[in-house]
Amino acid sequence: MSDEQYMQLAIAEAKKAYAAEEVPVGAIVVMQDRIIARAFNQVEMLNDSTAHAEILALTAAYNFLGSKYLPEATLFVTVEPCLMCCGALYWSKIGRIVFGAYDEKNGYRRTTTPNNPFHPKTVVSGGILEANCAQLMKDFFKARR
Repeated sequence: MSDEQYMQLAIAEAKKAYAAEEVPVGAIVVMQDRIIARAFNQVEMLNDSTAHAEILALTAAYNFLGSKYLPEATLFVTVEPCLMCCGALYWSKIGRIVFGAYDEKNGYRRTTTPNNPFHPKTVVSGGILEANCAQLMKDFFKARR
């Protein structure tokens, strides 16, 4: 599958968050062309400010593999990771991160530029299906204002 096809699956997770009245961020973890974890934001549901899609997806992937590192895996997430999620992704040693929408307000680039907050071997790509991912966020926040 292509990055765009995997991002569509992450968007499906984000739509679950939207339906649950959570900020619509979705994530999947892929390894050897197989999805090993899926998650969406559950901050309100779990009353836990750390229950971001990325964190929940990493935990599910660790549990699936019985491992604490993911150097051969790729995380697809609909929105640029925040600084907290960057820390978790750094320690995961994940091989690749692909995100959809850029987040000028809360994304990692706001606080880490020009430094890379990820593991030195992690490859990062942004802007995959950016318009789709961004529209979901815009619709969510517009409906709440």
